[in-house]
Amino acid sequence: MSILTVNLPAGKSRSYPILIEAGLLARTEAIREHLPAQQICIVTNDTIAPLYSDTLKRALGDKTVIEVILKDGEAYKNLAAVSSIFDALITARFNRDALIVALGGGVVGDIAGYAAASYQRGIACVQIPTTVLSQVDSSVGGKTGVNHPQGKNMIGAFHQPQAVLIDINVLETLPAREFSAGLAEVIKYGLINDAPFFAWLENHLDKIMAKDADTLREMIAHCCQNKADVVAADERESGQRALLNLGHTFGHAIESLTGYKRYLHGEAVSIGMVMAALLSEQLGHIEVADTQRIIDLLDRANLPIVLDADLSPDAIYQAMLLDKKVAQGQLRLIIMQHFGQCVIAGASQAEILKAIAIASVNAA
Repeated sequence: MSILTVNLPAGKSRSYPILIEAGLLARTEAIREHLPAQQICIVTNDTIAPLYSDTLKRALGDKTVIEVILKDGEAYKNLAAVSSIFDALITARFNRDALIVALGGGVVGDIAGYAAASYQRGIACVQIPTTVLSQVDSSVGGKTGVNHPQGKNMIGAFHQPQAVLIDINVLETLPAREFSAGLAEVIKYGLINDAPFFAWLENHLDKIMAKDADTLREMIAHCCQNKADVVAADERESGQRALLNLGHTFGHAIESLTGYKRYLHGEAVSIGMVMAALLSEQLGHIEVADTQRIIDLLDRANLPIVLDADLSPDAIYQAMLLDKKVAQGQLRLIIMQHFGQCVIAGASQAEILKAIAIASVNAA
């Protein structure tokens, strides 16, 4: 088992472990150690529940366990889903010592975490991520929330989990499209501050796509350590943590314009990272060959690299202006200063529109 620690300010009381192991869900001793509450609410969705819910419940034994099964998909990441969790908790008379377990991907983790942050002004939460995206990124760091029709993750709270338990075996049942979508977040780590990891991904992508267990364990642990280090240094995204949003301002706009139904999150981020690379190239920070290297790796991971023709650059830009990362009316974008090193910077509207236009299907 790989065990990492997210070390947060205020000492050990706020730090928490990340456990990574094949078969972890069936490890009764480990599950009970890290889910110590007597009252436990499992939040999952209608795809994951039939696969892993019973295994988790068996590991929990005779605790008082209730289950909230949400509909699967980004389109259901809303306040109605959070309210359904509150309804279940109140009906079951769960108190402030209760624990919410997020069993699912990034959407489930965000919704369950936000419910935990809000119920009785905050109860404990444990993340058990079941997708690549959630295992390497969204389950770590305490960002929780739901979407608003006008923007992604506009409603939420920072609420750190009590633990993150990652079972590599669950990726065996993950559909190929979902698996690839998660790799966008993996590739992101290589671009924001870790060029050697990007090279490692280039050399190991075939094994990753084949779901080789040892390679996946190494990949997940590396990403989690990167995320843990960033979160420890900047828990509430006042500086360095914003770098984790490479491609996301573009990607969130794409998701919003398509009603969260056409693209998976990682797919939209993939196109967003191409746009960010093209913008960085325009600004003279990276070479054409660097951009192509990024595009090639995303393409090998079966991720989209061009924008659909019906989405105009202007519509994307206007949606970007609703992003949470707009400060004093200006877009704060993550730009590659060098290959494998990013900074927070601005760009003109014309430069941003040009990058979006180049990354469109019409230009491909």
